[in-house]
Amino acid sequence: MASDMLSIAASGARAARGALDVTAQNIANASSDGYVRRSLRIEEVSASGGAGRNGDISLSGARIAEINRNADPFLQSEVRRTNGDLQRANTELSGLSNIESAIEQSGIFTSIVEFEASLQQLAGDSSDPSRRAAVLAEAETMASKFEITAAGLDSVGDGLRFDADAKVTEANIIGGELARVNLRLTRAGSGSSDRAALLDQRDQMLERLAGFSAVTTSFASDGTVAVSLGSAPARSFVQGGASGVLSSTPGPDGTLSFAVDGQPTNPGSGRLAGATLALGTLAATRARLDTLANGLANTVNAAQAAGVGSDGSPGQPLFAGTTAATLRVVLASGQGIATAPAGAGAGSRDTQNLANLRQALATGNPAQQLSSLLFDVSSTVAGRNVTQSALETIASSARISLEQQSSVNLDTEATNLIRFQQAFQASGRAMQVASDIFDTLLGIGR
Repeated sequence: MASDMLSIAASGARAARGALDVTAQNIANASSDGYVRRSLRIEEVSASGGAGRNGDISLSGARIAEINRNADPFLQSEVRRTNGDLQRANTELSGLSNIESAIEQSGIFTSIVEFEASLQQLAGDSSDPSRRAAVLAEAETMASKFEITAAGLDSVGDGLRFDADAKVTEANIIGGELARVNLRLTRAGSGSSDRAALLDQRDQMLERLAGFSAVTTSFASDGTVAVSLGSAPARSFVQGGASGVLSSTPGPDGTLSFAVDGQPTNPGSGRLAGATLALGTLAATRARLDTLANGLANTVNAAQAAGVGSDGSPGQPLFAGTTAATLRVVLASGQGIATAPAGAGAGSRDTQNLANLRQALATGNPAQQLSSLLFDVSSTVAGRNVTQSALETIASSARISLEQQSSVNLDTEATNLIRFQQAFQASGRAMQVASDIFDTLLGIGR
């Protein structure tokens, strides 16, 4: 009896020590990102009664059956989904805000207004060389503002593409790490502490990956995960111990397309989707700006061709270039501004051609076109701000729900620490009692 009691108490001490180890690990990682609370299941050890008593059950102590992670797959999936939507909104909003700043801060609207004002002043006295020089100077300023705006938009695009390429590289690294975790999970013991740590790593990497693109997961019974990236359609990215290659390709308009192992896919959510949306808006904005610059240049040059300069020579083009980045002044002197209609002599004060130019500009209204462009961008930014705030609240709620379910509660762990410590001490006391009984029996025998 004493030896049975000793083995039973020893098993209880081992189980209590294991429980203390798990509790201590929970307390130590209470503030660790991605750590999921561990709990263990202790079960009784039973055996048959022995020779001649096979029908009997002999209770032989306790043991640790398995170590569990207090994880909820549904809540984890919600955190990945909502975080991906939030990262998409953040990236798109950042890109749109930079587009808005590039247009606002360049001063292009003011330069267009001042160019039109200089033409109005020239109409008051077309023979004044200083007024002609002022028109030419304002034209050069306006062209430079178009160029500055185009350069600013190019910088926004470069930044978005650079960040997207960095995220593609990081996604490929995570894919490789997930494949290695899958291999290690197939070799980890069921219910072991090593397996729990690997599952923590797996879930952390899945959450990081979901911040770049939409993620579809399929979990096997051994904890391994198959991952597909993107949507419409989703492409297999991690399967067992193998991972694919995510790549990005820039288009002629600066937008990006993505593929997994050469098969095209749409990111769907995450930072890559946000970059795609922002680059699409950037391409449309740049096209409108180029159209505005080309239309303004054509309007002015058409008026130049229809009139004569102050010396009576045929009007020459004032601008060259067809885009905002290439717009420049090519007229050498303000005397070449064709204020008079064709056929007028040198020094003519007839400003009919200048009036036609001003009327053409008023009809096209480039200042209004630019204002409309900026208004559209600003309205989009305002709308995305509302969307981003809503998605941030949703993502925060999902994370709070997950943390409430899977995070470490120090009050609970303190209670468990005392409980398992007392169990360990009780098992030790039982071993001492068994030893005393055994010694007593030996003494009686002598």
